[in-house]
Amino acid sequence: MGQQIVLGQYVPGSSFLHSLDPRTKLISAILLMILSLSSMSAVSLSVLALVVLGLMLLSRLKIGLILRTIRPIMLLLLFAFLFNLFTGKGEIIFSYGFIVIREDGLVRAIKILVRLVLLVLSTSILITLTTTPILIADAIESLLSPLKRLRFPVHEISMMMSIALRFIPTLLDEMQKIMKAQSSRGADYDTGNALKRARGFVSILVPLFISSFRRADDLATAMEARCYRGGKNRTRLKVIKYSRLDLLFAAMMILTAVAVYALPIVFPGL
Repeated sequence: MGQQIVLGQYVPGSSFLHSLDPRTKLISAILLMILSLSSMSAVSLSVLALVVLGLMLLSRLKIGLILRTIRPIMLLLLFAFLFNLFTGKGEIIFSYGFIVIREDGLVRAIKILVRLVLLVLSTSILITLTTTPILIADAIESLLSPLKRLRFPVHEISMMMSIALRFIPTLLDEMQKIMKAQSSRGADYDTGNALKRARGFVSILVPLFISSFRRADDLATAMEARCYRGGKNRTRLKVIKYSRLDLLFAAMMILTAVAVYALPIVFPGL
């Protein structure tokens, strides 16, 4: 499972996206997130799909690796699709017993599914797959730096988010090891009803939580042993700075936003 799911995993590379400033990628990811959640027309979703496809090519990562970031939310995607599929109005296109699928419900379900997929893919490509957790923390701290005047713990918040992203793949690998160990002792997670399977996962969650708390305690001890005192007077190994590539990419994102909101007005029927 740890090798199949790449949620939160950074993939080293030397692509165009890898070389961008993390602040540019973070702001762009937020912009694409807003565009994905606010777009319902087919032409807007088509523009976003082309942009995400372009990001895939610019990242120089394997397409299969990028698409695997969708796996952790497959149940959410299925629930969102079915919920919108059976709650639509309009002309009936399929009916069998109590199952009724209407044209409006089918169209809306497809659009919701596309929106969520584009949302996950764009954020995964720009943030986790092409940006290290340390650079993500630096970008968050830099963008929130004006809040330091209000005594807001900017560095601590960014560090916690960085650590959380860093340990997602570690926890997934740990869960895989626990599942194999429990299966070798006779545990079965594939048979029985849903309640029985849920009870079986207790044997995974308990040692996983214990391991997580132990790992957090070890991390705190290591940070104290190295005299970690937060962001005050700290220096960085890699100093983030904007370049011409960031300006070019920012212009591309602005054009994307203009196209997403302007094209539905120009082509209202789509």
